[in-house]
Amino acid sequence: MEQEQKWIRAIVKRGSPKAADALVRAYYDEIYKFVYWQTGNREDALDVTQECFISALRSLASYDPKKSGFRTWLHRVASHKVIDLRRKRVAAPVFVEIGEADAAGAADWTDFTEQIQNQERVERFVSGTNPNMQEVFRLRIYAGCSFPEIAAVMAEPEAAVKARYYRLAAAVRKEFGDER
Repeated sequence: MEQEQKWIRAIVKRGSPKAADALVRAYYDEIYKFVYWQTGNREDALDVTQECFISALRSLASYDPKKSGFRTWLHRVASHKVIDLRRKRVAAPVFVEIGEADAAGAADWTDFTEQIQNQERVERFVSGTNPNMQEVFRLRIYAGCSFPEIAAVMAEPEAAVKARYYRLAAAVRKEFGDER
């Protein structure tokens, strides 16, 4: 994106707050959603998203557009922030109460809560793995990055990135069996 590169140059060369604001606004919602899907908590997602942008703006001079797109690089920064958060605390279980008024939609609600609980269990499992595996997983699943994009941003061969991803996927399948 040409406009994105103009903002980045203005921030790096002149410390432009206007360009920084525009760059943050352009990606804020996407990064917030990326983080929220991994934390499941609004406050954590807001805090981690803020930390991500502060860190990204501070290290913007190290961003190399020849290695990866800015979007992928920013997701990588966010991924590291989520990993840091996960290291600091153990995820709390999600408890949902269904009232009598909700009984008609209980089957749908049960499916939904099972999905949330399964996602949290998988997230806890993934959080216990090597940070490089976590990063590949998070960039692939939550950010929707391609293997070539992930390989470029991590400065690793695509085959190594794929191997790491598929090894983790096999471990998740082994851990959770046929659960969905």
